[in-house]
Amino acid sequence: MTLPLSLYKQCITGLAGLVLSLGVLAAPVEISGVKLEDALDLQGTKLQLNGAGIRYKAVFKVYVAGLYLGKKAATPEEVYAAPGPKRLSITLLREIDSNELGKAFTKGIEDNTPKGEMSRLIPGLIRMGQIFADQKKLLPGENFTIDWIPGTGTVLTVKGKQQGEPFREIEFFNALMRIWLGPQPADWRLKEALLSKG
Repeated sequence: MTLPLSLYKQCITGLAGLVLSLGVLAAPVEISGVKLEDALDLQGTKLQLNGAGIRYKAVFKVYVAGLYLGKKAATPEEVYAAPGPKRLSITLLREIDSNELGKAFTKGIEDNTPKGEMSRLIPGLIRMGQIFADQKKLLPGENFTIDWIPGTGTVLTVKGKQQGEPFREIEFFNALMRIWLGPQPADWRLKEALLSKG
């Protein structure tokens, strides 16, 4: 059976539209010149970009952050409870003193962690502070990632190189995520941008 020419054209147009829309869905997201993949593979698990945005300090753009999860999450609680690997990717938009960044992260954790939990986090915070202090500075375009890998722990990778041993406890990863997603986030607009509303 042959299709009428008009129906054939409609089918071709529909297929072309579908292919284009799939291409758009899989295209990288670009924010302030930083490309974030729509999906990535972490330890054999496909993660999708949950949300991304810019961290501002006063009027200055500091970095672009992207949150990757196995499935979309619209609240901080859903992010903390999500099973499987997770990633927060940060790409610098300006030069920053790594030691200051480490201190800012520690303060962000202190501001968003119940007092009773802080004592358990101190050894990890000291080690994380040292990792950033050792970097001296991070330059525009340089990237670091914070990954949660079940059975391994929190893996901190700076400029493509894993830094030290993983932090084993999920509590430490969630404490780090509260810097951006907690009740007193580093940047309210970035918190909104990281959480999926779709």
